[in-house]
Amino acid sequence: MTVDVQDWVLRAALALFFTIYALEKIFAGPDSYWIPLFAAIGFGQWFRYATAAIQLLGAVLILVPPTALVGAFLLGSTMVGAIFFHLFRLGTGVGGAIIPAVLLGFVVAAASRRWRRRVTGDQQSGERLDLRS
Repeated sequence: MTVDVQDWVLRAALALFFTIYALEKIFAGPDSYWIPLFAAIGFGQWFRYATAAIQLLGAVLILVPPTALVGAFLLGSTMVGAIFFHLFRLGTGVGGAIIPAVLLGFVVAAASRRWRRRVTGDQQSGERLDLRS
């Protein structure tokens, strides 16, 4: 049985990061960065809670190997949304979109590691996924 340490470290770091920031969004105080940011987006504060819920769910799912790709999809989707809002709605431009873009890169890296492992087969079970059929 081999353990892909890099895969686990990357997924655990993403889960921790997104959990911390999701909880910040949920429990945002009056001086929080998140309340005016989501007000500027214009959908209301419910969108802050929805984003946090998606990020929490994604953080949990990315930790569980069979659901890691679904978790990565959820987390990546929130980062694509963040990039879009920074570029086109918030007026922060490329500078505001850099952090979500970097996070998206890490999410894509984690997803691609899981995908390759799925396609080439898990070393523990010897299974192989045939994409030709």
